[in-house]
Amino acid sequence: MQQSQCVNVRFSRKTSNKLVGRKVHVQFNCFEINVAQHIYVTMKTIPNYCEVKLSQEYYVEDCRNNDVGKHIPVCFAGKLDYNVDRARKTISVNVSDFLQDQDYYVRLCHKWFICEDVGSFALIKGKKSLKSTSLQYSQLLPCLCIEGWSAIPDARRTQLCPFKNDTKALWDSIVYNPATQTLAWEPACPVHVTVNLCRLTKMNDQCVDLQNSSTTAPEKQVKYSRVDTHPRLCMKFTTKQGSWVRCPFAHGNFPAWKMRIAGGAEQTQVSFTSQTKAQFSVLVCNKAQLSSCDSVGIRHSVSAGDSHPTSVNISGEICGSQVCIQGWRTDVDYSVPLLICDIQCTLSSQSQEDDENAIRIMLLTAIILILVMMMALLGLKILTIFHRKKHEGRSPAQIIRQSFSTRVKSTSSLH
Repeated sequence: MQQSQCVNVRFSRKTSNKLVGRKVHVQFNCFEINVAQHIYVTMKTIPNYCEVKLSQEYYVEDCRNNDVGKHIPVCFAGKLDYNVDRARKTISVNVSDFLQDQDYYVRLCHKWFICEDVGSFALIKGKKSLKSTSLQYSQLLPCLCIEGWSAIPDARRTQLCPFKNDTKALWDSIVYNPATQTLAWEPACPVHVTVNLCRLTKMNDQCVDLQNSSTTAPEKQVKYSRVDTHPRLCMKFTTKQGSWVRCPFAHGNFPAWKMRIAGGAEQTQVSFTSQTKAQFSVLVCNKAQLSSCDSVGIRHSVSAGDSHPTSVNISGEICGSQVCIQGWRTDVDYSVPLLICDIQCTLSSQSQEDDENAIRIMLLTAIILILVMMMALLGLKILTIFHRKKHEGRSPAQIIRQSFSTRVKSTSSLH
């Protein structure tokens, strides 16, 4: 504490004459010190003869020493036991092994360089037989600690931080400012974490990191300016325990944009729809990896806004399993690139449809020809029978009646 204490010892002139040439032993009784203090003791003469000065340094043991910890009251920090009620958001604390009949303080705090008070505080009366209390909390954070100490000056404090693995709540404090297009995250506790912006894919919900968005934030705010509010733009947090992804625009509370394509025989139309005014770029590329696409054409630019679609035409037929159309916003620093791949070949599908129609026409024509030939054969046979019977002197009605009767009999005989 940088405190000093002086003691003067005087010798009378008569006594001094008798002590000339002799050693003098001066004993001062005692002075108070505290646990874990660093003490300097210095002795010199006044007036100071021949710069004679004697010094001695002492270091007082702290409460970790067994003898000091057991016998010095200031070291009786107490023992804390706890129980968490997550439904009521309360922590019950029981205190033992502290000074008898002495009041005891218990509080909740967030441990940074020091343990910062969070408002939940209690005093346990030493005269009461029940040495327990209940403290209210708002979130179980990894830096949330229970601290206790005896109600005496400079009492030793004991801490218990049992929620070090409850990191889930740390990643929810993401804030977006529409006026500045700023996305920010500030840790509620000191944590060594790597933060990235990423694009959420439809394949296994993987989140691919955006370029130049990685930063390490042990105890400071992470901020990204001019951010696209697309539902698939997310923030990824990575620690030694694993990775967590949070998508602040996924619930449709912020304006988003969409990209669609329409194929033709000689060109492909790409349309953009945006609720707010925005600039877009689009190009044809070959799919290389999950997160990359190699350009194979000219980059086109287009503006959109007010929810009205704006289109750009790309010349030539675009199709194939590895060919994609990529679009992204260019009026922001961080945008999610959208890919439309596996585009069906328009001309191939049209040719296939024409072939199917031709086959149908050919089949129908063949059926009609077969029916005509059957009718012609039947008519020819009836005329042959008619001419034969006419020469035998029978009327046409008799000929037809007899022909019909003959057919019926033939059919009956077959059965």
